[in-house]
Amino acid sequence: MAATLWSLKAGDRCEIIAYDDALATKYRIRLMEFGFHPGESVTCVQSLAFGAPKIFRVSNTIFSLDDEVATHVLVKLIDVQQ
Repeated sequence: MAATLWSLKAGDRCEIIAYDDALATKYRIRLMEFGFHPGESVTCVQSLAFGAPKIFRVSNTIFSLDDEVATHVLVKLIDVQQ
């Protein structure tokens, strides 16, 4: 099973690989406008409990994504915090 943005913990870094087919085109376009495009490096800044949105850094910008979107962004882990 591929890793997703939603599976990251605080401090984890990854590279975006692709979006899965279940993500609606309007969300895919919006994420790419924000900088979440294949090949981009993303860091999980904050991962709270109980399904709260996670905070991600792309370039020098911080974004909050919930599980409904972040589970559809496929990633390759670069640095994993233990």
